[in-house]
Amino acid sequence: MAMSAREQVIVFDLDDTLYLERDFVASGFSAVDCFLASHAGVEGFAVQCRAAAANGHSGHVFDQALAALGIEPDKALVAQLVAVYRGHKPDIALAPDARRYLERTRTGRRAIITDGPAATQQAKVKALGLEAFVDRVIFTDLWGRAFWKPHARAYETIEDWTGLEPDNLVYVADNPVKDFVTPRSRGWRTVMVAREARVHKSAAPDQAHQADIRINDLDELQDALRSFRPAETSP
Repeated sequence: MAMSAREQVIVFDLDDTLYLERDFVASGFSAVDCFLASHAGVEGFAVQCRAAAANGHSGHVFDQALAALGIEPDKALVAQLVAVYRGHKPDIALAPDARRYLERTRTGRRAIITDGPAATQQAKVKALGLEAFVDRVIFTDLWGRAFWKPHARAYETIEDWTGLEPDNLVYVADNPVKDFVTPRSRGWRTVMVAREARVHKSAAPDQAHQADIRINDLDELQDALRSFRPAETSP
């Protein structure tokens, strides 16, 4: 007789794995633009943000945009705009391939592990309707910044939740700098989704940080998962 199939639990990252992070960024820029227009009569903030981001000022976009509009980027103002950005209701949608995959009939449990300010990530999950597609979501920020990936706590939590051996767990994510080193060290399988439009395109710093398999989008995920399963055998 053939061996019965083992449960394979798929755990997803969120940003640039299930939707395009650039869409959230654009949504946030628009929200801050509307805030400044209504509260200070300032127009054109989103345009300046896009220009600053395109010029590589990813860590100081708001400062650069304000300066371009002739506004002193003092810390209090920037902090207020960051709060608007992080707290806005995001206008985002699942990537088409992600929706196709998630709407498939489930053969096992699914979960999400995501970093970032908890309220922001929770708003993204709600906007994307992901509660209907996964069984559990872990927002690492609820434990504190120190527990963001690559800290092991989220992966340990999934292991305890599933009760499965590590090689039955698969982490699907996009950023080799932080996403794969810990689950790989614990015996998980790993898949990198290398979307052309992803934000983070840094190479893995070493072999330990690389995923087992690299795919272009989630239309290729089923074949990747199948490759992890042991071949069925008969006595």
